[in-house]
Amino acid sequence: MSNNRFRDRLTSHRCLVADGAMGTALFDLGLEPGGCPEMLNVDQPDLIEKVHRGYVEAGADIVLTNTFGGNQSRLELHKAGHRVDELNRAAVDLARRVADRSERDVIVAGSVGPTGDLYVPIGPLDHDTAVAIFAEQMDALEQAGADVIWIETISSFEELDAACAAAQGRGIPFTTTLSFDTNGHTMMGVSPDQFAEWWAGLEQTPAAIGANCGVGPADVVQAAARIHQAAPDVPVIAKGNCGIPLYKDEALTYPSGPESMVDYAELAERAGATIIGSCCGSGFDHVAAIRRTVDAEVSGPIPDIDEIRNRLGDVAIPTPPESGQRRHRRSRRRNETPMTPITDHRG
Repeated sequence: MSNNRFRDRLTSHRCLVADGAMGTALFDLGLEPGGCPEMLNVDQPDLIEKVHRGYVEAGADIVLTNTFGGNQSRLELHKAGHRVDELNRAAVDLARRVADRSERDVIVAGSVGPTGDLYVPIGPLDHDTAVAIFAEQMDALEQAGADVIWIETISSFEELDAACAAAQGRGIPFTTTLSFDTNGHTMMGVSPDQFAEWWAGLEQTPAAIGANCGVGPADVVQAAARIHQAAPDVPVIAKGNCGIPLYKDEALTYPSGPESMVDYAELAERAGATIIGSCCGSGFDHVAAIRRTVDAEVSGPIPDIDEIRNRLGDVAIPTPPESGQRRHRRSRRRNETPMTPITDHRG
């Protein structure tokens, strides 16, 4: 039977609040650089529950499982490629436990990040292999009780196609977000307009699409606005990070504090976002500020570049997409250029 909880919440609420960064919270709690956060789902489950509980108490309607790097390719870097099912199921169990104890209806989203591999001929990844990698992780997330598959931080159409192929036909919906972190495009050249065009051409569409991470909240708001304007019927996700971090006093410091989330959340909602959360550098106080702003039910026109820049800082302006570029990308997907970056935006 299809799980409609996520879609029901989307249609019954003006705007939902998503959680903040998992990685930032775990580093604050002692995770060593280079460590594998997904291993904590088994080794230190209380730590993961503490993060989820903090975000729920701050007002999050959606919590993402600690599985951003939970696919076989990423886990193999930690010699744990054989533990995909175990670690993803454990992550859902932890998020589900916190969500079910809440007095509010909290959605558990199964986080699925990129594989981290390059496509042939430069790297080892082809379409069918990528679909299998994503499907293995999504099987575990769905079977463990996630409400929605949350594909995030994708940069190429090749990997986007593979992840969505693995997500389609399941008993739960899926969403997908791209990271527009390179002059208003993803690292592999996809613009928000092209992303919206891609959504419109699908037979089975994601329940929501949008932007996450990036270089700061200003660019995420701009991307959300462009997606909404190009595809006004799709629910839009805005989950921006807190800017480019600086290394100061032996620690990373992000420029956008909780107080900046008031402007960010207001502008994101006016830009058309129906799900607003935060990414790298954010914590419980950031989400609490987003919650207060969403509850205030602000209204106004879609913000223009000048307002976004004045309130959130500089923002890149993407150039219009080339005519027919999407068709060109689809036709060469299996046989040509590498389109997947090796990055980690887990927050």
